[in-house]
Amino acid sequence: MKNGILLLLTLLMTIGHSVYSQQEEQYFPEQDPLVIQKLDQWQDLKFGLLMHWGAYSQWGIVESWSICSEDEDWCRRKNPDYTAYKKEYEDLKNTFNPIRFDPEKWAKAAKEAGMKYVVFTTKHHDGFCMFDTKTTSYKVTDPGCPFSINPKANIAKEIFSAFREEGLWTGAYFSKPDWHSEYYWCPNFATPDRNVNYRIDRYPDRWEQFVQYTHKQIDELMTDYGKMDILWLDGGWVEKNNRGQDIRMDELVANARKKQPGLIVVDRAVPGINQNYLTPENQVPKNYIPYPWESCIIAGGGWAWVPDAKFMSPRKAIQTLVEIVSKGGNLLLNIGPGPDGTWDPAAYDLLDNIGKWMKVNGEAIYSTRAVKPYMTGKVAFTMGKTGTEYAIYLPDENEKTIPEKIMLNETFLKPGQKVTLMGSNTALKYRSSGDGTVVWIPRELAEKPYCEYAWVLKIR
Repeated sequence: MKNGILLLLTLLMTIGHSVYSQQEEQYFPEQDPLVIQKLDQWQDLKFGLLMHWGAYSQWGIVESWSICSEDEDWCRRKNPDYTAYKKEYEDLKNTFNPIRFDPEKWAKAAKEAGMKYVVFTTKHHDGFCMFDTKTTSYKVTDPGCPFSINPKANIAKEIFSAFREEGLWTGAYFSKPDWHSEYYWCPNFATPDRNVNYRIDRYPDRWEQFVQYTHKQIDELMTDYGKMDILWLDGGWVEKNNRGQDIRMDELVANARKKQPGLIVVDRAVPGINQNYLTPENQVPKNYIPYPWESCIIAGGGWAWVPDAKFMSPRKAIQTLVEIVSKGGNLLLNIGPGPDGTWDPAAYDLLDNIGKWMKVNGEAIYSTRAVKPYMTGKVAFTMGKTGTEYAIYLPDENEKTIPEKIMLNETFLKPGQKVTLMGSNTALKYRSSGDGTVVWIPRELAEKPYCEYAWVLKIR
């Protein structure tokens, strides 16, 4: 399993890099003033939670992909008989019963960590709906699913309500392809890859049924699940320039915004007006990006729950957040709930450590924007809306105390500016020279820092 996870992470990082590279110079600004305003507010949030969860969590495998016939090491089927395997996979609906599901606990942990929004998988590529859709019986609320009798059976609604109650924005992840729908993967034909398995020009009525099916499901999510801030669409191969897989995105988005004015829409990896922000996957881009963007990154294991997952260290998570923010982005950190409806205890530990750091240094993250030189050496820079700058020193793993002096390359402070260490009001001495500014840290602050993993200089 661990070797498989490493292969998966390698592949995902490769995929993420290629997705970003294709989009880097293809951002199309939004024209709707409500969406523009909402995007600006979203860029203030900086830190969110992504959750991949479905019936597949019972097997601790990669979500959805093992039923796709593309041959990859990271999603091999345990049963070599594809037909039998797909039936076993779809029958996971009949045993899915996460009786320890407690979204309020997740929402409180996310809030304490400093997260400001959540994106939840209402439906992944396998088509299993984690909400009470009226369009299919392949859903968590169907009587064939044992969890359907639970008062919290409408999982998506429960999650959105719990996180909203804690003051977080809510976002619905939704897969455009649906490998369970007979209108996408027609049972009359083989399924050679992830795409629609019939020629749309030969069967336009079948494709139209799929378009209507998709629109109805999104309409349900935009109508019956409270205020929605983000519609996060995955499966970028479903787009009109690829085999004519046109689901009429402009119409879909217009209808969604009638229900949810100002809705941010992320049509991932499809350049155009319906991709309100870019989404490099499982990586931090090398340079500042001048458009709204967000890196979705796995906190531990895979996107979905796997047993014995190894989570990233607090130091890695915090420094990843800092680097992303310094380059103008948001971090969407993924945690996969387990088959019983719980998080791995390591996930709570990670969020707790991030939260402790954010309580001291959050003002260097929230409502900031990227500022030159962005990152130089071990120092990342951000700027608040009132002009206050923050220089964030990212220590190596073996650095437990703040260095005696910190060099701010390409940064020149003027006489009269005040520099302090976050957590302290002590004015620090500094001197500007040809390369930048040196800031001296008193021993009493250096040896007993107010936080771990990264230290922030506030420049006023």
